[in-house]
Amino acid sequence: MQSDSKTLAGLMGVCVADALGVPVEFSSRADRVSSPVETMFGYGTYNQPPGTWSDDSSLTFCLADSMCWGFSLDAIADSFCRWYSDNYWTPHGNLFDIGNSTAKAIERLKQGVPPLEAGGKDEHSNGNGSLMRILPLAYYHKNLDFSQLIERVHNVSSITHAHLRCQIACGIYISIAVCLLNDSAPKSAYLQGIQNAREIYSQDVYANERPHFERVFSGDISSLPEESINSNGYVINTLEAALWCFLNTSSYREAVLKAVNLGGDTDTTAAVTGGLAGIYYGVNNIPQEWIDQIARKDDIIYLARRLNSAMKND
Repeated sequence: MQSDSKTLAGLMGVCVADALGVPVEFSSRADRVSSPVETMFGYGTYNQPPGTWSDDSSLTFCLADSMCWGFSLDAIADSFCRWYSDNYWTPHGNLFDIGNSTAKAIERLKQGVPPLEAGGKDEHSNGNGSLMRILPLAYYHKNLDFSQLIERVHNVSSITHAHLRCQIACGIYISIAVCLLNDSAPKSAYLQGIQNAREIYSQDVYANERPHFERVFSGDISSLPEESINSNGYVINTLEAALWCFLNTSSYREAVLKAVNLGGDTDTTAAVTGGLAGIYYGVNNIPQEWIDQIARKDDIIYLARRLNSAMKND
């Protein structure tokens, strides 16, 4: 394992956290308070063995794999279709979890709708299905200027989630991830990340959406009480919850378990948290006993090496 690879740390950070949340997805916060998740286990909601990751990681890996060959929205969209139809980048050769917006968009892709026109754009298309898979784009941070990077983020979100709110959430998340890749500490990465994002989202086209991000842009998300943090599938809530968990903890283990134990959309809240926590704390600080249980661990390690090499040669 490449112990110093921030690429592996991010991918494994998403995946391990996702797998921690899979067995308790849709459980209530009260359930998690009375019976908190403390380590990797299996079965539960989807009756899957320990170390099984969901669509969050599958689509993250599809994106990362596509990036190894260059940047192509058509290729990314095709990889999503292969996952949906042919079980590509699934943990055990079967698809067991998919969000409604993602399923509808992939059906449109299969009918020949271009990638930038496939994702839903209405108010009800603001789930977390693009945020959960967007992290690999942060690894372009040395190859593109910031505005170009965010444009790619918006386009990749739009394959399944084209509403401006989803695009902005993904942009803010990637902006913070880039600061972490540049060795900022969590609070500094958050503050600098939202400042960099604010320069993009101050444009008039985003004016109607900015109020939805008021708590994130306040720079003070970590001070909110837990009862004000929602952990359902709405993209704003997932972004807020992930930042809150990351900023209020001091290790990978603590961050992702806090996310899982919020209940609700446990796998996605944890995966989004885990991407940031993985990058910051490093793969060596992801508990080895959790990594050892991850389905297709060696394939993920190899994917990270390929992506790392591709980013150096881009």
